[in-house]
Amino acid sequence: MTRYTVQGTKSSPHIDFDPMTGVLRMQGESYPENCSRFYGPMFEWLNGFLHDPGVPRVRLDMEIVYFNSSTSKTFMDLFDLLDDHAGQGRDIEVNWRYHEDNETAQECGEEFLEDVRHVRFNLVEVGD
Repeated sequence: MTRYTVQGTKSSPHIDFDPMTGVLRMQGESYPENCSRFYGPMFEWLNGFLHDPGVPRVRLDMEIVYFNSSTSKTFMDLFDLLDDHAGQGRDIEVNWRYHEDNETAQECGEEFLEDVRHVRFNLVEVGD
């Protein structure tokens, strides 16, 4: 499987999924004009990746400074997908990174944490 990378823009995050390491990174802001169109290819790639039995573990590092309500729904779909696979025995960890002065990102991370049952979901405060 090839690496999946999308360069970030003002309104969309940088995405880098490395199948060799199992590390998935998302960073930036997310308020694309059409969430389905932007994130659809990522979900297709991720579904293929998660169905590969040779992938021992997955780590998702997210540092999203700002996101809109459409993105929030998309992220919940993402965490549901990961949680389903973790419930089937896949080792999956999410690191939700937020800046110490970004209470909104922290609170959103706490809400996402409450909605997953099998994924190890870590809230990681970072300084400026």
